[in-house]
Amino acid sequence: MRKSATIFLSALLLLIVLTASASANCTNVLVSKGATKDGSVFITYSADSGGYHSILFFLPAGDHTPGELVDAIGWEGEEVRGQVKQVAHTFGIVGLMNEHQVAIGETTTGGRSELHNEEGMLDYDALIILTLQRAKTAREAITVMDELVREYGYGSEGESFSISDKNEVWLMEIIGKGPGIKGAIWVAARVPDGCISVHANMSRITTFPLDDPENWLYSPDVINFAVEKGWYDPSSGKPFSFREAYHPLNPRSMRVCAARVWSVYRRAAPSQSFSDDYHRGVQGSEDYPLFIKPDEKLSLRDVMYLMRDHFEGTPYDMTQGIDAGPFASPYRWRGLTWEVDGETYCWERPISSQQAGFVMVAQSRSWLPDPVGGVYWYTPDDAYTTAFTPLYCGITEVPRSFTVGSIERFSLDSAWWACNFVSNLAYDRWSRIFPDVQAVRDKLEGSFLAMMPVVDKTAAELAAQDSELMKQYLTTYSVSTGEQLIERWRELGAEIVTKHIDGFVVDEEGRSQGVGYPVEWLRRVIKENPEQFRIPKWEEK
Repeated sequence: MRKSATIFLSALLLLIVLTASASANCTNVLVSKGATKDGSVFITYSADSGGYHSILFFLPAGDHTPGELVDAIGWEGEEVRGQVKQVAHTFGIVGLMNEHQVAIGETTTGGRSELHNEEGMLDYDALIILTLQRAKTAREAITVMDELVREYGYGSEGESFSISDKNEVWLMEIIGKGPGIKGAIWVAARVPDGCISVHANMSRITTFPLDDPENWLYSPDVINFAVEKGWYDPSSGKPFSFREAYHPLNPRSMRVCAARVWSVYRRAAPSQSFSDDYHRGVQGSEDYPLFIKPDEKLSLRDVMYLMRDHFEGTPYDMTQGIDAGPFASPYRWRGLTWEVDGETYCWERPISSQQAGFVMVAQSRSWLPDPVGGVYWYTPDDAYTTAFTPLYCGITEVPRSFTVGSIERFSLDSAWWACNFVSNLAYDRWSRIFPDVQAVRDKLEGSFLAMMPVVDKTAAELAAQDSELMKQYLTTYSVSTGEQLIERWRELGAEIVTKHIDGFVVDEEGRSQGVGYPVEWLRRVIKENPEQFRIPKWEEK
């Protein structure tokens, strides 16, 4: 093995941090074991950053020689930021889940800009990969992250990490110490069993206990550092708040970030009637709890559907209003904020975004062998317009179409392009085209979910006999379902183009039917200019 190996960070992470603060990228949902119907632990991650082509990350396990180093790669692989000491054995990774069912997601929170240490060797993406290679549990992952940034420096803005294993799920918030200073300030909270949490580009942790290491972990200087900087006064009588010290809020961040927290909570626990005041920026309004108990325990499909949301059924339903256009599109093109006549405005920012490079649901299950228990449900685009496909964490290969392609060249060999082709056909003619997409999405995804118990049982039985045969079985299944998804999406794109052509809809018998526009939208057209489209009426003689 060569002396210096390279961590090939996937394109799925390449551009996320670059635009996070400006565009409010990424959403994570954390679901504890006791909050699920079958005892699974879940984290979700919508990696949203427009204009980049995601590639599914895959790295096999490896044994390494003493003294070996590994390069810490900068963005797009163009800059080697330094080298990290390699460990004797690294764990295999599928997506952002390792072979021990540990998974990590993130959202960028930004925080105080003066704490960004550009000299830090480890950006958050390198930190995630290095940690997944080294940690067998979520708690261990927190320790590994702390040790790595202490030794090599942390180079990203403020981040929130979702960290899960087969028994626990943790929310960790981290920020650097400023230019030229290694280490980081951080706090981590275990999601109480039976509860869920959400983070979406805004710090969520405020006050926390200092004497509960079973549920709360933090850097030793988390308070003293804030005192030294003048961001917290112990004599004030107020309890220390991580968010107030390191991530001060503003109305814009509350609007575009807290709204996504609210929307998950209002769907998971409607009985609690969470107010919309906080995410609308009403001064003095009550923040959303860090953890809530859902009204009912969540299934895998429930968790998937939490990642499909445009505020439907609320006053902020993005399929309604003039901004949705004639075909009720729930998508708004960036920029997120905009100005008209000197006033600043902001589009709603939903969980489901056209900017999604990929969306994942990481499922960990304690009652199954690790290679079977961990499933990385993955879609290479917006989850609203694409189905999740299962990739077991013990596989030795991933679908080829998930690993090829680039943003510079359209190719249906690429899973990302195949999915984006369908999504972009649907966005502007949503009410006409999305029902076709939804029918295919739900049918195919439903078939994967229905097969899961059979695959689990077969793989678990094989694990007791021949572990290599079990891995081969799971690999064959995972690769075939991934390729099945993309082949169906290639077909779906062709079907949509054929059916919805030139403003007509072609029926099953090949006849073109004009579809026109919804009457409510036509009323608005008339209201805008009532005389332009009117046909004169002549009196009959």
